[in-house]
Formats: sequence, structure tokens, C-alpha cells
Amino acid sequence: MSRKLSLLMALAVLLVAVAPALAQDFQIPEIVEGKWNVAFVLIGPINDGGWSQAHYDGAVYVGENVDNVNVVYIENIPEGTESEQVFRSLAAKGFDVIFGTSFGFMDPMAAVAEDFPDSNFIHISGYLSNGTNFGNLMGAMEHMKYLAGYLAGQRATMDGENKVGYIYTFPIPEELRLGNAFMMGVKETCPDCTMIVSAVNSWHDPVKEQEASKALFDAGAYVVFTGADTPAPAIVAESYTEGNGKWGIPYDWSGSCTSPRCLTLPYWNWGPVYAAITEGLRDGTYTPGRHYFDGDEFGLGLVGFMEGEELPEGLKDMPEEVLTYVSDYIAKIEAGEFTRFDLFSGPIVDNQGNIVVPEGEKMEDADLDTFDCSATGCKYGMHYWNEGIDAELP
Repeated sequence: MSRKLSLLMALAVLLVAVAPALAQDFQIPEIVEGKWNVAFVLIGPINDGGWSQAHYDGAVYVGENVDNVNVVYIENIPEGTESEQVFRSLAAKGFDVIFGTSFGFMDPMAAVAEDFPDSNFIHISGYLSNGTNFGNLMGAMEHMKYLAGYLAGQRATMDGENKVGYIYTFPIPEELRLGNAFMMGVKETCPDCTMIVSAVNSWHDPVKEQEASKALFDAGAYVVFTGADTPAPAIVAESYTEGNGKWGIPYDWSGSCTSPRCLTLPYWNWGPVYAAITEGLRDGTYTPGRHYFDGDEFGLGLVGFMEGEELPEGLKDMPEEVLTYVSDYIAKIEAGEFTRFDLFSGPIVDNQGNIVVPEGEKMEDADLDTFDCSATGCKYGMHYWNEGIDAELP
């Protein structure tokens, strides 16, 4: 049975699919008495091939692996006032925990959490929490972006190329953090490589993402990776057949590396993390707050290197020591031997030649999600582009 079919069957058994009926009239599911009721609010469709589909897989995992739960999802919910309406309606129905899976859901969730202290709210990718019933959740994807960059640099070096490209969504610390991590990896295997960037100002826009991919490829990028939802870079790369061709690196969902020009893919494995939080909230061992998981919570993946995965074609001719380095790195982060702070340790130099983090120093948690340290008290912050990135700061 295919993975897609098995997920759809699981959906039929475990989930109630709820979509918005009209712009201001969302259909809200009922709770199931006697069960722990869990709701996932998704910004995109469950088949976007990226961010929302990865969260949908996580919801399916919770339904399959946590006893006595009622799991529902609502897809295609816009950020802003409409999302607040959905969160408020779910809480009023009596849902025990509500997961909001987009950065722009943060303020609406924070407001609703204050009015519904008996419901728990977990916001993904933000930075606010109240330490009681509203927390934020994110993971150290910078590890997998770094490794994807390491492989991209190796591919470029082997093929006599020296430029990569990055599609980022919005000018927020998360997108600079992941872009910087990728370039740190590129520099390990391609010291002469540079990176150009393009912002699409959207989380999910297939047309914009394909246009941005083409623009970066046409500007000379050999490998393009993305922070957005669709596998656009790999799809667009297929149209370049002269010389060495081009390579793309999608993001978010493990099933999006189907193109023959997909080099690899950093992805989220939300299921184990969501299951642990759901169980912890139910038995009182988990308190919502700042939760930034590292590799040892097994929520991160890189196509070609996780259990049961085959190497994509673009990696099969790489030196064994390169592939071993990636495998060993993943083993270290999953064992808790290497953390995101070890990755963002000095010396770190920006694209103007300034030392951002001196040798012997490391970034701390507050640095990773902050542009302006004067407002948060952090020491370094993430308002810089790594050396080799040809771009101005947002």
C-alpha cells in the first residue's frame, strides 16, 4: 500500500476534515466526550507538498499513536482575524489542546488563550508564551539546512559551479537563521561559493515560488533551496538540461523529493513531538512555554539519510566521506551530543566582513529568534547575512 493511500485511510478513521464554508463562517467540529480532544489549525491545504502537509502527517500520527484521543484539523485558515475566530470557536467547543501552525497565528492565539484558561494553545514558529496555557513550539531545522548546504556545496564543487540560491518567505529571524545555516554548510564544501536570495512574501504561493526559482537559476544559481511550501525549485530545475543542469532543494514535507532534480530535502517529522506534547498535557507533565526542540526529539529529517530512505540520484556519486559526515552529524544531534548552539558558535562572519560571534562564543536561545537585541536583551541576534551571501538585510 502506498504511503499516500495509507495516510488517506488513516484520515478517514481518525480525523474529521473541516474546511471553511464562507469567509466569515467556519465549520467547527464537535468534541467527543470522554476523549482528549486535539485540534490542528493549518494555514494551507493538507496536500500542499510542504509545511501544512507535514503538520497533517503529524496529526495523523497523534491519532494513530496516542490512546483515547479525538483528532481534527481545519485547513486553509488565513492569518489574522479569521484565525482568531477559529481558535475562539474551538476553545468554546471545549477542545483540550489547539495547535496553530503558522507564524501569523501567534497574536490571535495569545489573545484567545487569555479568555480560555481551560484550553491549551501551542503555537508553532513564534516566540510568545504565557507559561500556563499558551506556548510556542519550533525545532532546530538549522541542522538540516546546514547539512543540505553542505551537500549543495559538494555538488557545486564536483560540477565546477560556484553559486547557489535561496527563496525565503518573509523578513523574519527564522528565515535568516535557516538561510545562514545553509550557507555555513555550503562554505564547508565550496569555499568559493556565493549565494543570491529572493523573497516571495508568502508561505504558500506555487506561482511566485516557481517564478523566484527560475529567476535565481537564470541569475546563475546552480542549486536553489527554499523556505516556502512547494517543491518549486526541484520542479523548475527539470527544465534546465544544458551543461550540468540545475538542482533544487524543497522543504518541509518528506514526500516532496520526487523530482529527479531534487538534490535532497530537509523536512519536519512533527508526529513524535506532537504525540509527546499531547500526552504530557493530558497527564500534567508538560507546561506550555518556550519549546525549541533539538535533534534528540526526533522531529527533524533529511531525505536520503533517515532510516529506510535511499539516497537521491544527485548524492549517489558523492565521496563516501561526505555522506558519512552527514550521517554522523545526524547521529550526534539525535544523541544530544551536538546542539543548535554548537552550530551557531564562533567565529561567525557576516557578508560585510564583520565578526558576528567571536571564536569561543556561542549564540543563545534568544539570539536565534531576534532581530533587535535592544528589545530582548540578547547578545548577538539574527539580523545578519552570513559571509558569501550576496544580499542586503531586510
